[in-house]
Amino acid sequence: MSERAVEALVDSVPETVHTAAPSFDEAFTLHHRAVFRAAYSLVRDSGLAEDVTQEVFLKLYQHLGSLQNGEHVRPWLLRVATNTALNTIRSRSRTGTREEEFVAAATVGSGGGGGPVGVEADYERRTEIEEARRALEQVKEPMRSCLLLKQQGLSYREIARALSLNEANVGSLIARGRKEFKRVYGKIGGRR
Repeated sequence: MSERAVEALVDSVPETVHTAAPSFDEAFTLHHRAVFRAAYSLVRDSGLAEDVTQEVFLKLYQHLGSLQNGEHVRPWLLRVATNTALNTIRSRSRTGTREEEFVAAATVGSGGGGGPVGVEADYERRTEIEEARRALEQVKEPMRSCLLLKQQGLSYREIARALSLNEANVGSLIARGRKEFKRVYGKIGGRR
């Protein structure tokens, strides 16, 4: 092949072989639902999950230029969603807002004709959720994050990228995290 032919071939190939980072609009359209689900799985409140989602996409807008590869956008978004949701939970628990909301809902629910069975079932469901959340909080990092991201449907490769881990270790971290969660959840659930 002549030198001119090689130069023409090189000129015709795009400079980056990797997929380019999508525009903000494309990223929002493609990943909004996954980010919302990740946030909701932690905060369990649709309004709060939407707030977390908005904060995540604001961070994406600010950092979109630093993401060189389109394959990194989804794991990055889910990692930021997880961290933002956990920070939100921590701040809400410090202020005691969840307890106040529960008392208000129980008071309204008992007077609203829902009957004691509805209030008791709601209380039991909320108690179980809170026990699971407390158990999950006791699982050490990075096992906890691996469990959460696997629950969101990410592959081991995506989890490894999102958490900056070795892909070969992800399966082990998930298995150990599940075992630890079951052990801690059994202790918390047995206190009732």
